[in-house]
Amino acid sequence: MSANKHSSEDVAISLTLAVVTSSPAPLLLLDGELTIIAASTSFCSVFDADAAQLAGQPLYALDDGKWDNSQLRSLMTTTLAGDGAADAHDINLQRPLRPVQHLIVQARQLDYLDLEQPRILVAVSDVTHARADTTLKEEAARENRILLQEVRHRVANSLQIIASVLLRNARTTTSEETRGHLENAHHRVMSVAALERLLSTSGDGDIEVHAYFTQLCESISASMIGDVDQISLIVEGGDGVVEARVSVSLGLIVTELVINALKHAFPDGRPGKITIDYNFHGPNWILCVRDDGVGMPLTAPVRTGLGTSIVAALARQLHALVETTPKHPGTQVSITHTQVALVEGEPEAAGEPRAAVRPASGAIGS
Repeated sequence: MSANKHSSEDVAISLTLAVVTSSPAPLLLLDGELTIIAASTSFCSVFDADAAQLAGQPLYALDDGKWDNSQLRSLMTTTLAGDGAADAHDINLQRPLRPVQHLIVQARQLDYLDLEQPRILVAVSDVTHARADTTLKEEAARENRILLQEVRHRVANSLQIIASVLLRNARTTTSEETRGHLENAHHRVMSVAALERLLSTSGDGDIEVHAYFTQLCESISASMIGDVDQISLIVEGGDGVVEARVSVSLGLIVTELVINALKHAFPDGRPGKITIDYNFHGPNWILCVRDDGVGMPLTAPVRTGLGTSIVAALARQLHALVETTPKHPGTQVSITHTQVALVEGEPEAAGEPRAAVRPASGAIGS
């Protein structure tokens, strides 16, 4: 019986050694004293070692003690204690006249037959080149972000200069029609400048809607409203973020609708307010611009001006619908994007954390 038992152990050890030695991955087989029993051919190739010289050598004595560090000792202590599967450890190996190698080391106790002596299998992965590539990519991405923010900052400054020139020319021209065209161009340029300004300070390219609309309305108010106590622009909702490409279209829509309201809703010095309201409902959203002005005459013709055409075109890009509704008092224009139909009877915004959602990436057409 004893001979058969030893024979089984010998067979198991021989098989284990054969598997370890021929493994394509860098492996070490250790005994309970953390002495190397065998090393795979790939381990010897990666670390320029001789398999025959490794056998019988303590693990921490490898490369003249360069493997003796706190991370590896912690891993081996946990493995010997048998406290479940130990997590992989990152180890930096500094060998003489060589660059630092970044290693990921894993260790497992082997449980087979009835051997009294523990055996530990150690797997080593050299991730030096992968880490270097990742670092280079991250650095390149960081530099690109900084460069893009600087470009956007300069673009915003340039657009503001252009807007100032347009406004100055509008104030000096004697033609009412020309003045109107120049002022409209000024407001549209300022809306894009406001967006570029926000993008230059945005780390991930997303735009916080409320802050964007607030800054946009401040710009419009400063250039078009002489007395802020007479007509006020109010931003409501918008507690969330949208992609930069979506915010461009939304900002231009708001600009056109606000300018239109300022032109037509408050004749003869009539006071009032214009409210911009943007709300998320899951993947759906709605943008409303409403005023409390004189409203639309029942016999008002359908407008086909440049501003109306711009709003319609931008809404189509966003796969959204435009609806103009008479209010009492005033008028409301709604831009509605519906990607998912709400369940019948479901409250549209019942306790929904709107700041955590955004329009889906497919909300804007290609």
